[in-house]
Amino acid sequence: MMGRLISMLWLPILVLLLVENGRVVKSASKYSIGLGSYDITGPAADVNMMGYANTDQIASGVHFRLRARAFIVAEPQGNRILFVNLDACMASQLVNIKVLERLKARYGNLYTENNVAISGIHTHAGPGGYLQYVVYIVTSLGFVRQSFDALVDGIEQSIIQAHDNLRPGSIYVNKGELLDAGVNRSPSAYLNNAASERSKYKYDVDKDMTLLKFVDDEWGPVGSFNWFATHGTSMSRTNSLISGDNKGAAARFMEDWFDQNNSGRMASEVSKGNEIPRRVSNIIPVVEDNHHELLELAASFESMSGKSTPRFMSIARRVRSALRQADRPKFISAFCQTNCGDVSPNVHGAFCTDTGLPCDFNHSTCGGKNELCYGRGPGYPDEFESTRIIGERQFKKAVELFSAASEQLNGKIDYRHSYVDFSKLNVTVSKQGGGTNVVKTCPAAMGFAFAAGTTDGPGAFDFKQGDDKGNAFWKVVRNLLKNPGEEQVECQSPKPILLDTGEMKQPYDWAPSILPVQILRIGQLVILSVPGEFTTMAGRRLRDAVKTILTNGGSKEFGSNVHVVIAGLTNTYSQYVTTFEEYQIQRYEGASTLYGPHTLSGYIQEFKKLAAALITGQSVDSGPQPPDLLSKQISLLTPVVMDATPIGVKFGDVSLDVAKNATFKRSDNVRVTFWSACPRNDLMTEGTFALVEILKSKDSWEPTYDDDDFCLRFIWSRPAKLSTHSHATIEWIIPDTAASGVYRIRHFGAAKGLLGSIKHFTGSSSAFVVA
Repeated sequence: MMGRLISMLWLPILVLLLVENGRVVKSASKYSIGLGSYDITGPAADVNMMGYANTDQIASGVHFRLRARAFIVAEPQGNRILFVNLDACMASQLVNIKVLERLKARYGNLYTENNVAISGIHTHAGPGGYLQYVVYIVTSLGFVRQSFDALVDGIEQSIIQAHDNLRPGSIYVNKGELLDAGVNRSPSAYLNNAASERSKYKYDVDKDMTLLKFVDDEWGPVGSFNWFATHGTSMSRTNSLISGDNKGAAARFMEDWFDQNNSGRMASEVSKGNEIPRRVSNIIPVVEDNHHELLELAASFESMSGKSTPRFMSIARRVRSALRQADRPKFISAFCQTNCGDVSPNVHGAFCTDTGLPCDFNHSTCGGKNELCYGRGPGYPDEFESTRIIGERQFKKAVELFSAASEQLNGKIDYRHSYVDFSKLNVTVSKQGGGTNVVKTCPAAMGFAFAAGTTDGPGAFDFKQGDDKGNAFWKVVRNLLKNPGEEQVECQSPKPILLDTGEMKQPYDWAPSILPVQILRIGQLVILSVPGEFTTMAGRRLRDAVKTILTNGGSKEFGSNVHVVIAGLTNTYSQYVTTFEEYQIQRYEGASTLYGPHTLSGYIQEFKKLAAALITGQSVDSGPQPPDLLSKQISLLTPVVMDATPIGVKFGDVSLDVAKNATFKRSDNVRVTFWSACPRNDLMTEGTFALVEILKSKDSWEPTYDDDDFCLRFIWSRPAKLSTHSHATIEWIIPDTAASGVYRIRHFGAAKGLLGSIKHFTGSSSAFVVA
């Protein structure tokens, strides 16, 4: 009896010990990990898009929303790093400065310029006006406060989420080849690199994707970040809808794939077909195949007249909110940029629009004109389809790497950061035949071939790539702005200077001179944060130089198993970095290498210093601080004065409805137009301008797709530039995975009154059937 009693007493004690022991094991994780994500879409009207420098490319709607995605990795009571990936063209020095100010106010010295990296995916379809240097905001009519605030606010919120989500977890790394998502758009420049160097590599662009898989000790996988080189130029220079381009699309696809499958399907299932994951697998009811009954049901729901609505309704009706599981961390996936400088997603090559023949190899011209030479994506001539395909290819490779990731990151969290003045950097380079020589970088300048653009987005007039001479007429025009001195001309040679931006200071600096260089370490993974677009070979040289220091510098922490990735367009933006040999050819990338032919050598020198300090535990000089030019910014973008509708029409009323008793099938394009107002009145951050709803029961509508979905487009227009009237056209390209049922399309907006008051409204179309 006593033995049985003792056994009964010991049983719960043993269970408690086992539970506590399990907790100890979990808390013994080497890292704490936290991820966060927030909307940074910005103004969807009137603002010039950043990337192509095309003054006619003005935002007029949303293809899908832009986000900031962040991860934090921390040692218990030790170092931590923070990496933020933006669905934006590039990072901005001014944005970084203001984000760091907010982080200091909130967290003290926990997050600083040393351990924080903010990187852009290089979409060319996001609002511009958020950088602080003149040359990058000319086409946006100066500084755009809404664009800037959307980024700073969204980055801060993503970081707050990541910080609050910090929990014990593990990180796994995996790497694999993706062969069909990028081609070299400047092969003639690449070929100027030594044949002996080129022979080391199978391809003329990097094909490797490196992926991190974040696994929470309790919840399992909670996210992934990967780096792969391809430009965000699947969407063309004439597109006017805000879009994350191929990398933003890939992120959407992967997050949706995981959300709808919890732990996700096996990679083999994804790779077998071309299926984009469903957004709403668990909330669409199964409808019996009875077309007549569905038509009768749809006929009872006519379009809803526009009416006032609280702003939060746009947020509350978002599909993604409905899908998210409230009791577990949200899965976050980021597709980051690396050395994409000469890598195009337009993988079918560049052709002349007039003849259909390939463009000239050396100059990318057609009959001597660059304007007719365009790269073709895999969905040509449909840029949306090209974006989907290149995004899907990255998504599928990421799923494959994510599902098979088994190498766990172990070791220190560490970082080094320094500011370097690249306008006058002494660089020690090796001489042919032995010995060294000291050369210098130059104040920033852009060559004539910069104005020629690329095969992803050609320029105008008579500029062409591969121009190492310039022409007399444009030199006269240049000299009206700034005539470069003899020393600058010699320093930048053989680049013929079109804009001497580094020496142009009115009304304030035209280009940066002080740039950040940074190394982040998570165990055997090292991230090189670079403030520009490195070409393929330039990136290879930088990675190899750093890897040599890490593995051959006497450090016992790094064996041969070290992963070195470049995070491009990070912490600020300073255009391109080519090799010395590529620079001589003066294609677009060479003409846009601001600090002269020795720019890459300068980067390699400075990163080798950081790498050496990392393995020896030494600190580095912080360097000169970059300027904060916020107070000097000028904006010429006119504000929204007011919105109006014709007499007898309300905001949100349907202007063009679906046909009565309409039935649509998969792949059809359903279009509905509403009387609307300027989207700049309310950015609908974390909300939506457009919504597709399905009838769930007799009078209950459930959100199924919103303007964060690839298949739904919000297109805004006004009849004339100064008109107070405007329309919102919502297009739903019905995906193959959509369920049969009764649907309607809904619009959310905000109108500005004459006295400045903002009134939110909504309206909906008549119901229709998807069969």
